[in-house]
Amino acid sequence: MKLRRRAADILAALEDAYPDARTELEFSTPFELLVATVLSAQATDVSVNAATPALFRAYPDALALSRATPEDVEGYIRTIGLYRGKARNLVALAGLLIERHAGEVPNDFGAVVALPGAGRKTANVVLSNAYGYPAIAVDTHVGRLARRMGLSAHTNPDRVEVDLQALFPRERWVFLHHALILHGRRVCNARRPLCSACTLSHLCPKLEVVNSA
Repeated sequence: MKLRRRAADILAALEDAYPDARTELEFSTPFELLVATVLSAQATDVSVNAATPALFRAYPDALALSRATPEDVEGYIRTIGLYRGKARNLVALAGLLIERHAGEVPNDFGAVVALPGAGRKTANVVLSNAYGYPAIAVDTHVGRLARRMGLSAHTNPDRVEVDLQALFPRERWVFLHHALILHGRRVCNARRPLCSACTLSHLCPKLEVVNSA
């Protein structure tokens, strides 16, 4: 009960700090969000947002992308980490969208996870932002903050997801995901968390924190 009360206070503090928290990936369709999310693995949203406008102009839907070669796609995403593997995955997933889902991104967790380059985190991001699916996508920021705040002791993202789902109301899972990411980027960063400037400091045991300012 003590942990649940602290989780409720953390959620309230995040709501005060980031009332409009949402994904920072730029997209206009579920297809664009899927592509951007696949590209965001081990890359910054800033780098993805810089590359996707030209990519989406060239390949506005799954049909257009399915007709490209990985080498074609590489030219648009070369500034993003792991671009060669991501280009192969994007062309392959576009082909599967045409083959299995009439070119549309399915509103189905298992179907999205089955797409090349799309794991559990990608499915959670896409379904929650495109279709309102209640989910907590655990990336490096969410996992780091969950451990520092004592909300989870696990390093496995799937286990962290389960722990967070048990502590927070289902209707706030999507907000929580976005707010934790923003807080991780702006305040509770990996190398030097700004604990003295953190509005959640009184709620956080600061586990695994070595340096703070």
